[in-house]
Amino acid sequence: MPTTVLSDIGTLVTNDPALGDGPLGIRREAALVIDDGRVVWVGDSAGAPAADTGFDLAGRAVLPGFVESHAHLVFAGDRAEEFAARMAGLPYAAGGIRTTIEATRAATDEQLAATVRGLLDESLRAGSTTVECKSGYGQTVADELRSVQIAARFTDEVTLLAAHVPPPEYAGRTDEYVTMVCAEMIPRCAPYARWIDVFCEQGAFDRDQAHAVLTAGIAHGLVPRVHGNQLHQGPGVRLAVELGAASVDHVSQVNRADIAALADSDTVATLLPGADFCTRNSYPDARALLEAGVTVALGADCNPGTSYTTSLPFCIALAVREMHMTPDEAVWAATAGGAKALRRSDIGALSPGFRADAIALEAPSHLHLAYRPGVPLVGQVWREGVLVVPNRGAAQ
Repeated sequence: MPTTVLSDIGTLVTNDPALGDGPLGIRREAALVIDDGRVVWVGDSAGAPAADTGFDLAGRAVLPGFVESHAHLVFAGDRAEEFAARMAGLPYAAGGIRTTIEATRAATDEQLAATVRGLLDESLRAGSTTVECKSGYGQTVADELRSVQIAARFTDEVTLLAAHVPPPEYAGRTDEYVTMVCAEMIPRCAPYARWIDVFCEQGAFDRDQAHAVLTAGIAHGLVPRVHGNQLHQGPGVRLAVELGAASVDHVSQVNRADIAALADSDTVATLLPGADFCTRNSYPDARALLEAGVTVALGADCNPGTSYTTSLPFCIALAVREMHMTPDEAVWAATAGGAKALRRSDIGALSPGFRADAIALEAPSHLHLAYRPGVPLVGQVWREGVLVVPNRGAAQ
C-alpha cells in the first residue's frame, strides 16, 4: 500500500504521553505517516519523511477517530412522540423499549440493515471510526439471532442484549424469559457476537436475573458488559465489577461504594450524557469518578427512545458543560476511553503501531469540540489509513 503523510497539523492529539504534552500527548505543528493502515511515524511537520501521498492540514487539529462503545442500531420505528411527551413532563421509564420491540419484529432484514448502514454512515461523518452495536429490540430467538447477524455485517463489536427489558408476552414472567434467554437465545446467538449485556435496573432485570444472563453468556465465550445504575442506585455497578465486565454503562446513580469498587477494578465506567439530556435525568458525577481513579469512557448511546444521536462531538460538549469534565478528559474518554471499554489496544491513539483511524477538525484545536457545540467540525476522516470522509484539505 502507498504511504501517506498528514502534515502541517496545528494540534495533534496522540493519546500517547511519550509523544507530547499531557495525557493527550499533544504535539503542535506536527505530522504523522501512515503505512499499511497503521501509524508508523509521528513528529514535527518540518521533519516529516517523504510519502507517496500527502495531505496538508493547513493548521487543522487531528485526533484519533472516536470509539463509540455503546450503540443500539438494529431497530425499526420512531419514538419522537414519546420524546415530546417527556419534554412536556412525562417521566422516563424503561418500558418505552417495548414500542421499538414491536416495530423491529415487524421489519424486514433489509429494512433493519438499511437503518444500521445509515446510522453508521452518520456516525462516521461525525468522526466515529469504530462503533459497537447491540441487539435487544427483537427478544425472540429468531429476532435476536437476525439482529446480531445483521450487526455482524457491519462491525466486529457485536453485543447480544437479549435481556434489555422483559418483552410484552412475558409480562409478570421475567424469570421464565431469563431461563429462555440462557437456554435458547445465548447458544444460538453467541457465534455472531463478542459481548453479552443486560439492563440491570428497576423495570428491567434484577441482580439475580442479570447474573444468570451474564454468566450464561460467559459460558458461551462472550465478554460481559452491563447497563447499570441509570435510573436508580442498584446492584449493576458491583455486579459488573464482580464478573469482570469490560464496562458498566450509564452510571448516573452511584454511591461511594460503587465508585470505590470501580476504582479498584478494570471495569470502565461508560457515561452516556446524550441519554440524560434526552430524558432530563441527572447527569453522572464524572468528577467523583475521575478523582477516584475510575477509567471513564464517553458514548453517544444512539437508540430510538432516549438518545437518538450518533454525535460524539455533541456528547463531548455535554460532558464538559454538564458533567464538569475538562475538554482534554472528554476527548480522551471518547477515544482512548472507548477503546478501553472495548478492550482494544489497536485503536484510540495515534502512536506508532496503532491503527490509522484519524479525524481532522475544521478548527485549530480539539478544544473547539466543546467550545463550538453543535457545529459540524469533523472535516476529514481516515479509517485504517484510507480517507473515507473527504472534505477540505489538499491531496498532493
